[in-house]
Amino acid sequence: DAAVAKGQSAGSLAGVPIAIKDNICTTFADTTCGSRLLEGYRSPFDATAVERLIAAGCVPVGKTNLDEFAMGSSTEHSGFGVTRNPWDTSCVPGGSSGGSAVAVAAGFVPAALGSDTGGSIRQPAAFCGIVGLKPTYGRVSRYGLVAYGSSLDQIGPLTRDVTDAARLLAAMAGPDPRDTTCYRGATPDFEAALCEDALVAARARLRIGVAPAMLGDGLDGEVRAAFDEALDVYRALGASIVEVDLPHSAYGIAAYYLIATAECSSNLARFDGVRYGRRAVSAKDIIELYCETRSAGFGLEVKRRIMLGTFALSAGYYDQYYAKALKVRELVRRDFEAVFEKADVLACPTTPTPAFRLGEKSADPLEMFLADAYTVQANLAGVPAISIPCGRSAAGLPIGLQLVAPLFAEERLLQAARLYERETR
Repeated sequence: DAAVAKGQSAGSLAGVPIAIKDNICTTFADTTCGSRLLEGYRSPFDATAVERLIAAGCVPVGKTNLDEFAMGSSTEHSGFGVTRNPWDTSCVPGGSSGGSAVAVAAGFVPAALGSDTGGSIRQPAAFCGIVGLKPTYGRVSRYGLVAYGSSLDQIGPLTRDVTDAARLLAAMAGPDPRDTTCYRGATPDFEAALCEDALVAARARLRIGVAPAMLGDGLDGEVRAAFDEALDVYRALGASIVEVDLPHSAYGIAAYYLIATAECSSNLARFDGVRYGRRAVSAKDIIELYCETRSAGFGLEVKRRIMLGTFALSAGYYDQYYAKALKVRELVRRDFEAVFEKADVLACPTTPTPAFRLGEKSADPLEMFLADAYTVQANLAGVPAISIPCGRSAAGLPIGLQLVAPLFAEERLLQAARLYERETR
C-alpha cells in the first residue's frame, strides 16, 4: 500500500502472503532448522530467495516446521513436534518440507518456500496434493539456506498450481555473487512460457519418457493406476509416450544417502556451541563443550546421519563407499542425458505410496529412506523436477505425478506440468 501511495511499483507478487521453511534464514523470525540446538537463533540477514520475494512484493507471515536440519521424509523428526497431513491427521505430510506443504494445502498461505535435497519439496507436495518444484541446481541462490548436502540442496516453491510456481521461480531465480554455485546465465521468462501460444507449441511436440525402472517393486497399486491414467491424459493431448532406460536408478538411494550424509557430517560440524545456538553450561573444557552441546542439541535422526557420513569419509572406507557413490552419481547423470535425447520430460510417480501413518516407518530407517526412491535421482543429476497432483487413493489421500526435465529446462518442465493440470482441474 505504501509503495502504491508513493506511485511506485508494488512488485509482481504484491501483497502475496508466503511461509518460509525454517532452515532458510530470515530477519523477521528465528531460524531453528527444527532443532533445539538452534532454538532462539535469529539470523542477521535474509536469504537471497527471501530477499528477492520481498522485493517482488511478497509478505512473509511465518516459518514452517521441518524434519530437523531437513533430514527426514515425514516431518516427524522436528525438535518442536510432528506435523500432520491435512487430508488425514493420522498420516504424515511428507518431509522434510512438511510444514510448508501443509501451510499451502490447508489454505494458510497461497505459497511457501521449501528446500529439496533428495525430494523434500516434491514428496510432501505429493502427499498433500499441491505443486512442488525443485529447480535445477544453481537456478536459485542457496545463500541463506542452512546447508544439509551442499551439492544437492536447492530452494524451491510449493504452491496450489503450476502458474504460481512459475511466478515464484521467476522472482527468485538469477545470479547471486554470494553463492558461487549459482548459475550466471540469463534467466528465462518462466511466466511467458505458460502463455497460450507457448503451450500450444509445446503440446504439438511433447514427448513423455517412461522408465520401467521407476515403476518396479514397492510401487503401490493405486499409485500405479493414477500414473497410468496420467499417461492417458498426455496421450489424449497428442503427446508421444516413449520408453526410456535409467539403468542405474536402482543404486540412487544408496549413492544419495552416502553423499548426503557425508556432506551433512561436514556441514553440521559448525554447530559446536561456540558461535551460535544453544551451548552446554556445565562443560569444564572445550571438548566437553562440543560433546555435551551436540549430544543434547541434535536429535536421533541427525546423529544417525552424522555418524553414517563420518564413517563413509573415514580412512579405509572413503574409497569403498563415498568415492563409489560419486561414480554412481556420474552414471545417473549420464543416464538422464541419454533419456533427454529421446524425450522432452521424464514422467514417474513422485512417491511409491500415498502418505503413510505417523510412526509407521519410524522403527526402520531403511523403510523411511525408500520413501525417496523416485526423487533422489533428480538431485544426484542436478536436473529440475516437479510434483503435481494426479488423483487420490481410495482412502482419499493425494497422489503425485513427477516430471523431470534436462538441466535448466524449467520452461519445458512447467509447460508439461501445466498442460496436464489444465486437463485435469
